[in-house]
Amino acid sequence: MELLSVNLGRPKAVGYTDQPEGLTGIDKRPVDGPVRVAAPGPKGSGASGLAGDAVCDLRHHGGDDQAVYAVAREDLDDWERELGRTLANGAFGENLTTSGLDVSGALIGERWRIGPQVVLEVTCGRIPCRTFQGHLGERGWVKRFTRKGAPGAYLRVIEAGEIRAGDPVEIVHRPDHDVTVAVQFRSETTDRELLPRVLAAGAALHPESLADARAYVAKSGGGLSA
Repeated sequence: MELLSVNLGRPKAVGYTDQPEGLTGIDKRPVDGPVRVAAPGPKGSGASGLAGDAVCDLRHHGGDDQAVYAVAREDLDDWERELGRTLANGAFGENLTTSGLDVSGALIGERWRIGPQVVLEVTCGRIPCRTFQGHLGERGWVKRFTRKGAPGAYLRVIEAGEIRAGDPVEIVHRPDHDVTVAVQFRSETTDRELLPRVLAAGAALHPESLADARAYVAKSGGGLSA
């Protein structure tokens, strides 16, 4: 398992975002050399976990529980075949493009060591938005991406440090439950009845996902807790 590229974005003015200033950092490109990774702070004030990377809409992106976004190169290759177009590393706005790692099949709370210093923890899948659709330029992209169910993973920073393209990726912890990123994603999008199941991931879940699952269970009288 390997980190193929580290991708950073700069603020860019576009016509397809509802960010108040019309800016987005989704157009991320691979960079050379080491990049510092650290927890950016709470959502709403903290931005990207990668130094030099822009997160422009702090209402929906960034913060400690969405500090880093990873996508498997294998998933990009699959989309290339389906869309009939080339997708460079970073094309989905991901910070990390990996090889040999089942990113959407990772467990919530799974921890990855990247290179000698950095440890990241999986928190949730990526929910597609208008900006993502505009960036890709594919009609109906939000629905299409959602149906695919391979959203890539957001991660929080457990141990800070530097990473670079070519670093090995090692899974150093797998929690004792079966809640994958794909399952959590489906629970928030196409199959809300999965929400009680995701409670098994407990506090490793993104806090918004955890709160959503608890609210669903309370409303349905399921009686589960985490």
